[in-house]
Amino acid sequence: MNSDPISDFLTRLRNASMVNKPTVEVPHSKFKLELSKLLKSEGYISDVKVEGENSTKKIVIDLKYDENGSPVMAGLNRLSKPGRRLYVGSDSLPRNNGGLGTVVVSTSRGLLPDSEARKRKLGGELICEVWS
Repeated sequence: MNSDPISDFLTRLRNASMVNKPTVEVPHSKFKLELSKLLKSEGYISDVKVEGENSTKKIVIDLKYDENGSPVMAGLNRLSKPGRRLYVGSDSLPRNNGGLGTVVVSTSRGLLPDSEARKRKLGGELICEVWS
């Protein structure tokens, strides 16, 4: 049993990108699928697919690399943890790398990047930060 599936998801992505793996397989959940889609829309990963049925479902993520072969996703960091949840209002959303990275926020409207949450004036739980 895994006590923090989101940290496990981020660790799998981080480890696979460090050794230049083309794809990563993670156990399926709605939250991880939405987080993967958000990372794809922000340009950190190439593609997201769901394979399998019912209890054997898994998410297959194609990682993205630049022309030199280095990963586009340079770093990942989990912010809110099961033992210490971090909630912020819309006025105090952090900026990652001076606005060059992305902070993922779980809001009442679903998972959003920090820039979109600021535009919509929504706060919520800080899930993770990603930078390139």
